Amino acid sequence: MRLKQLGIPNPVEISWYDGLFDHRIQGGAVWRAPNVVCRPMSVSERASTPTIASSPNRAILASASALLLSFVLLYHSVLIKLIHDWANDENYSHGFLVVPLALYFAWERRAQLAALPIQSSRTGLLVVIASLAVLVAGILGAELFLSRMSMIGLLVGTLWFVLGAAHVRLLAFPLAFLLLMVPIPTILFNQITFPLQLLASRFGEDSLRLCGIPVLREGNVIVLATTTLEVAEACSGIRSLMSLLTLGIVYGYFVDKRPLVRAAIALSTVPIAIVANGLRVAGTGVAAHYFGAAAASGFFHTFSGWLVFVLAFVILLGVMRLLRMLFPPPVTEALRV
Repeated sequence: MRLKQLGIPNPVEISWYDGLFDHRIQGGAVWRAPNVVCRPMSVSERASTPTIASSPNRAILASASALLLSFVLLYHSVLIKLIHDWANDENYSHGFLVVPLALYFAWERRAQLAALPIQSSRTGLLVVIASLAVLVAGILGAELFLSRMSMIGLLVGTLWFVLGAAHVRLLAFPLAFLLLMVPIPTILFNQITFPLQLLASRFGEDSLRLCGIPVLREGNVIVLATTTLEVAEACSGIRSLMSLLTLGIVYGYFVDKRPLVRAAIALSTVPIAIVANGLRVAGTGVAAHYFGAAAASGFFHTFSGWLVFVLAFVILLGVMRLLRMLFPPPVTEALRV
């Protein structure tokens, strides 16, 4: 009767708990002590595994602040030079957008991240050590590319070591997206730009011939009847290629969830950027032929760059529409889009 008055079930009613707990009624209260038994982890015990959501907020904030401060102190000179390149090299001006977008992509996964168990891994520590070694090599060799890549490696290793491999897998896309903020090494950059210069020159030459304009090409130099045009490094199309590639990856991320379609959208930006830049060279040649060299420089040259980039984006939209016609998305995704 005492049990009923206190609103506590009788021993028969609570007997199904015995596999998990010992029950002792002391002073009208139920005291439970866990059995020390070697057995597989139960559902309730798995639910009690620490996650980001269940960890104390103050501890998380303190740890994150300490890691961020250490990161800034370690890479402050690398970060300053990186931001300088973004601000002064138009080929990498899109770098200012990469970090905020990567943070947004990670923020979209916050619910899934909060539900994952925290399982520290020593493999992450190895990645951290390797990244620090790459940083030292970059500093000693005065190679900014290595130092900058080590930042991303250190970030991956820290997340892997502190939170576990599952968190890194879930954040794979935002982390990989950060690679777009790192300028290409000069030696590789030159290997890319010169072929692009020749390709744009050849495209411009063929387009001018189709327009009935007499033209002679010598490498990356286009010789017209009244003037000579040089397809310089800045006109190679690498700038629009890098920007359009970044835009294509972001666009594909938002409009389609299928990895293959996203990859196809991103890869399509390469030929689109090349064709668009070739059209720009051809347009410059037409303007120079009919209106003189002055008409092909200054405002027209700058405006044509923006106009061609808009044209490239319109073509990218058309490619996306074509891909979705050839490979229709699932009904649920089609409704979402």
